[in-house]
Amino acid sequence: MSLQGSLSIERMCQMVPVSRRGFYRSLKEQQPVEEEMEVRSAIQQIALEHRRRYGYRRITAELHRQGMQVNHKRVARIMREDNLLGMQPERFVVTTNSNHKLEIYLNLASRMKLTSINQLWVADITYIRLKAEFVYLAVILDGFSRKVVGWALDRTLAIRLTIGALEQAIERRHPEPGLVHHSDRGLQYASEEYVKVLENNRVIPSMSRPANPYDNASCESFMKTLKREEIYANNYDDLEHLRANIEEFIEQYYNRLRLHSALGYRPPEEFEQQIEASGSAESRSATMVFFENKENNKKISKGLLGKETQMPSPSPDPFSC
Repeated sequence: MSLQGSLSIERMCQMVPVSRRGFYRSLKEQQPVEEEMEVRSAIQQIALEHRRRYGYRRITAELHRQGMQVNHKRVARIMREDNLLGMQPERFVVTTNSNHKLEIYLNLASRMKLTSINQLWVADITYIRLKAEFVYLAVILDGFSRKVVGWALDRTLAIRLTIGALEQAIERRHPEPGLVHHSDRGLQYASEEYVKVLENNRVIPSMSRPANPYDNASCESFMKTLKREEIYANNYDDLEHLRANIEEFIEQYYNRLRLHSALGYRPPEEFEQQIEASGSAESRSATMVFFENKENNKKISKGLLGKETQMPSPSPDPFSC
């Protein structure tokens, strides 16, 4: 029989008094209590590390990555009890001016099946309200990895805003010819100056259908995440203060640490590294099929550049995807 000092368990139960059955039951209950505290501590640590940006799903995924098998309902309960649930999103505002007579390009993004990075870039603009002014943010995401590859912040919606984000993305990624750049029909993306930068780098323009939010869903999703997890959670003194925080959010947090459900709960940087390590990044060709017109439903297997109002005839194209 086990001894505690010079006393047996039976003798200690007589002294308290507690039944032997009650003693062993309380001994068994100590382990779940300790395990609950361990889980709660891990959840709090993750929530604080990510500055309450994570909801219960991502915290559950992070716990799984750390080797803790915890049910998402349990995580949600603990976060609710500890007031750690992520902040709720506010309404997203679109800043698109498509009332212009510039060229509109065919929507290629919805017809692409991506196999690697630098096959499709998705671009968008949003506004951010400061204490005394509105400022604007332009971003470009890789459609395959969801990584932010270029961004720019300015006080106006001038074309230099979107060109700044595009030039940063090109300088960082050095894409091969045939990359498709997808955006809405806004003036900033349809301008002659912007299209010229695309053409000089042999990038194919693509634009959303009118009033269709799904064509640009991945970039709009990033904007919602940025506002919910960074913008609405902080107060900024001026543009430079905002710029420093956005740079930290994008470069240090979003690209490197934040888990993405679309990537199997992995950060974009880690996802791209795994793609490169597996050799999948060597495959640079995306599949693309679309119809010449509604009458003959002729399938075209090459990526073509042209106006939306007039479909060009198939011909050899150095920009083919």
